[in-house]
Amino acid sequence: MELIFAIALFAFSSGITPGPNNVMLMSSGVNFGIKRSLPHLTGICIGFPCMVLAIGLGLSAVFQAYPMLHMVIKYVGIAYLLYLSWLIANSSSKMEGKGSANPLSFLQAAAFQWVNPKGWIMAVGAVATFTSIDTAITPQVVTIALVFLAVAFPCAITWLGFGAALKRLLKSPRQQKIFNVSMALLLVASIIPMVLP
Repeated sequence: MELIFAIALFAFSSGITPGPNNVMLMSSGVNFGIKRSLPHLTGICIGFPCMVLAIGLGLSAVFQAYPMLHMVIKYVGIAYLLYLSWLIANSSSKMEGKGSANPLSFLQAAAFQWVNPKGWIMAVGAVATFTSIDTAITPQVVTIALVFLAVAFPCAITWLGFGAALKRLLKSPRQQKIFNVSMALLLVASIIPMVLP
């Protein structure tokens, strides 16, 4: 029970702090509202524990054997984050009468976990910290993934709700544009630790 509490504390502290997922959820809440953003939220909350399972059950060994594959994923992730930043900065609000943009889908958000730098750090950190080679690894990894699944929803809904609440404060298209550009810049800033040696 103490181990589960420790994992939950780690999952909460890493899941509630700002990062690409949370910035994008807040942006989605401002631009699309809670209901339209639920597939995005669910994709994050289910996609990340699946990534923890994959890493914990052997993917890390593949990356150790083929470090170039990890490097490729890293740079694809950087490019994708820059693309998402551009989309956020240029997203149109309903106030401007342009409703053609859409929030991320479930699959897009789930797939994003694989190029999310904070997600990789959280997943590898959790598996390395909370598993022991003295006992079977599979039940330990499954426990970690389930705890992350339980903790992810309250963390994610907090950021999405914060974005939806902000929408009420952003009264004009100009204010919403400033917010979108600010969120895009925060997303770009989250890339800096990935590119610095």
